[in-house]
Formats: sequence, structure tokens, C-alpha cells
Amino acid sequence: MRRIFPIALSVGMGVGVVAQAEVPRVVADIAPVHSLVAQVMAGVGSPDLIVRPGASPHEYALRPSEAGALDQADVVFWIGDELTPWLDRSIERLAQDATVVSLLDADGTVRLQFREGPIFDHDDHDDHDDHDDHADDAGHDDHDDHADDAGHDDHDDHADDAGHDDHDDHADDAGHDDHDDHADDAGHDGHDDHGDEEHADHASHDEHGHDHDGIDPHAWLDPENGKHWLDVISAELARLDPENAARYQENATKGKAHIDNAMRDISTELASTTSTRFVVLHDAYQYFEERFGIHAIGAISLSDASDPSPARVQSVQKNVRELDVTCVFSEPQFNVEIVATVIENSQANSAVLDPLGVGIETGQGFYVNLLRSLSSQIAGC
Repeated sequence: MRRIFPIALSVGMGVGVVAQAEVPRVVADIAPVHSLVAQVMAGVGSPDLIVRPGASPHEYALRPSEAGALDQADVVFWIGDELTPWLDRSIERLAQDATVVSLLDADGTVRLQFREGPIFDHDDHDDHDDHDDHADDAGHDDHDDHADDAGHDDHDDHADDAGHDDHDDHADDAGHDDHDDHADDAGHDGHDDHGDEEHADHASHDEHGHDHDGIDPHAWLDPENGKHWLDVISAELARLDPENAARYQENATKGKAHIDNAMRDISTELASTTSTRFVVLHDAYQYFEERFGIHAIGAISLSDASDPSPARVQSVQKNVRELDVTCVFSEPQFNVEIVATVIENSQANSAVLDPLGVGIETGQGFYVNLLRSLSSQIAGC
């Protein structure tokens, strides 16, 4: 049930009555963002999660309960349409009155361009956006001044909460039968367009001539972004819920300290792996690589996890053999058979690397546990 907090108002002859100041109804797109929001809201409320654990955010169909959460949201925190283009349409249909905050677009966010080709060139890192030499200091906190601009898509006020009285227990499917059509439209229309058009486009291009320009959306894997986004989330929730502004800021400060601790431990753990040669299933990890000074030599699939062409698979397979690659990482969301093909007739081992933390309990501790899990998986390669 949603928590409410009383504030005193004076009415009539100075008689004090209690009015209910409602905590904003908050929705997050993926588990890492949900974790950051949950940290900021600790002791005040709980956000809803859209993309359930174990599913790929690149392609997804909303459940009725997830559509219902969007429909009743006051604020939506998401990476942006670069990661979940199908969700953009759902937000437009279901969360028309909500404030929508694209974290990838927030001022101060470290953003990297897509990498091209199956094998990466690490001699040139001039394709960064909005950051300088950020891999040199894994513990610095240089984002505090950027929380005021949260990359908002919409800032409608929510003074009228009359339409949200039935929000309690909205995460359950029960009570949201009227959202079935929303779920079908929101999940499948955008999903089908993305799957049919974008994947067909990938299939029709030669890997070396593929136009894959733009920002890599996996920015949550840079913990400096995680720290910055805690401030962005705190500032937005404080704007919508000034009664709890101090709590939001205090929680964000604690969350940043937890991330700093994890970064120090990860830097130590990965210090001996900077020369390890590994290949990833899809190009999702460059933010983590850049922050901690490690580098995958290539990826089987592009950053959007689209199916690789036979030519790309052959190129990766050839380089795995010739470059003495130690590990080729699969992911739990995708078919692992292609990894077995890539490591065939080589000395490389296969292991699992997961940018979304399948198997990690969602909630406040998820984000830091995800970072630590990636570190241990790479260190154990």
C-alpha cells in the first residue's frame, strides 16, 4: 500500500485538520534504475519495475500489471528510447500525465558512442561524450552540480490526485483487467516494429558497412553514472514531494557512499586483469570497461543485441583463435549456442557475464551487487 504523510492545514475558524500529502507513484524501466530509485525512496515509498528480471530490455511485451503501473505513474525514470524504443510508445499512451526522466539525457551523464565492428580498436577513445579521462579515478564524485537538469521529457504538475485513489496494490494483475488492451498495444506494437524493422535492417547490411551511429545506452554500467543519477532522481522526487526532500537527499548521499565502496573493491579485484583477453556476447560493457581499465577485444553481437551476421561470427571466431582469447562470455538472456560455435577449436573458455543481473534480488542493494558480480565474473575468467 502506498504510504502517505500528513501535513497540517488551517481551515475555517483556525481548526487544524490533516490533509494527505501523497508520495509520488514511481516507475523504473530496468532493474538497475529501479535499484537506484529504491535507494532514494527508502523509508518513503517503493517504485514499480517494468522490465522483469531475466528479460531483455531490447525487446519486451508489457504485462497488464506493468501497463497498469505506467498508467498510474506520477514519474517515470528510464534510460531512454536508445535502450527501449518500444517503451517510448507505451509511455506516450499510458503515462501521458507523468513526468518522464530520461537518465541517459541528464546533464552530466557519461555517454559513449557505439563501437563498430566485431573487433575493437582500443588505441582511440576520442568517441566519448560529456566526460574527460574518467577511467583514471574510479572513486571521484564529480557530478553533484548536475542534478538540477534531469533530462526531463515532461514536467506536468500532479496536484490533482483524484484519479489515483485506486492505486493501492496496482502491481497485481487483479484490478487491472481494463489494461489488457493497453498491454497488447504498448508491448506488441512497439515491439513488433522494433523486431521486424530494426532486425531486418541489421540482417540486410554487411557488418563492416553497418551504420550503427549513436550513443551506447548501457550507461548504468559506469558507476559514476549511477552516483550521478542518484542525485538526479533525488532532485526530481524532491520537486514532486518537497515534504520528503531531506530524506531523498540523505538516501542519495548514502547510496553514493555504497557505490564508492564498491568501486574501490572492484578496482582492486580487476587490477590484475587489465591484460586479460575476452570477448562478450553483445557489446554492452564498454562503460564498465572504461571505468576500470579493462577492455574486451570484441563482441559477437552489436550493442542492441541484434543477431550477428555469419560474417561477423566468423570474424570473431578467427580472432578468438589467433589472439589467444581466454574467455568468451555468454548471457542468460540469449542463446548460448553461438558462444560454443565461436570458441570451437580454440583454447578459450566460456563463462557468463550479465549486464542486467539475473538472479540478483531486485531492490535497494541490486545496483551495487550487479557491479560486484560483473567484477567477479571477469576476474574469474
